[in-house]
Amino acid sequence: MSIIRIGSFARIAQVSTRALRLYDKLGLLKPALVDPDTDYRYYSIDQLPRLNRILALKDLGFSLEQIAEALRGELSAEQLRGMLMLRRAEAERRVAEEQAQLARIEARLRQIEQEHTLASYAVVLKRVEPLWVAAVHARIPEYITSEPIFIGLFEELDRFLRRRGLRGAGPRMALFDDLEARDHDLQAQAAVALPGPLAGDDRVEVYRLPGVARMACVVHHGPYDETLIQANTALLRWADTNGFRVRAPTREVYLHYQAGGDPARFVTEIQFPVEPGAAS
Repeated sequence: MSIIRIGSFARIAQVSTRALRLYDKLGLLKPALVDPDTDYRYYSIDQLPRLNRILALKDLGFSLEQIAEALRGELSAEQLRGMLMLRRAEAERRVAEEQAQLARIEARLRQIEQEHTLASYAVVLKRVEPLWVAAVHARIPEYITSEPIFIGLFEELDRFLRRRGLRGAGPRMALFDDLEARDHDLQAQAAVALPGPLAGDDRVEVYRLPGVARMACVVHHGPYDETLIQANTALLRWADTNGFRVRAPTREVYLHYQAGGDPARFVTEIQFPVEPGAAS
């Protein structure tokens, strides 16, 4: 049996000699040899697998007393592997949660930094005429992350129109039935304007979208990230300041959009139906 001094063994195992002395004292890892004259400890390379088990269990959050009990039961490599994989999954979940929280914090910071841009949105009050639309209903989990969902819905509408020999109908739009954040998903529709009535199918509803006598509108230039919330906030503040209350459904009309295109060139009109009266 080849043995080495405690310092060399510690360097190979990447632990401190102090830790090795503690493991010896607790009976977790006894030296292969102790010099009776100098009381110096020597270890065998064959002891590395046991040390690795001790360190792995310690990383799992086991106390040294619990580790001693587990090792007395001769924990197999497969059992240890399963425990480590579970620990890894838990760590990955925590990292994902921390990353999601960090993203939310960054988004809120950007919103705070961009609050001065609210005044740059010019609100226009206009009348919007009724129009025929083809629409697909959807539930979306979160407003600011809804773009991928709408891309798929608009592709579905494009296929529907092609089957009926229509191309390039009116502008695309999103209709939101929820006026405020709630504990459930948002009710929304992806819609495209039509030149007139058309037969729908099991997925696509064709109906006449009512006109709106008073539609408060702003035009947003840029991507559909947290900055789009600034346009919505500007409209809400305008409505509150001018004594209007907002009604559903609110609309996003995509005046210039191309899947995979440069988001900086996107142009979106946000439309809120309003009526006189105190905000409800």
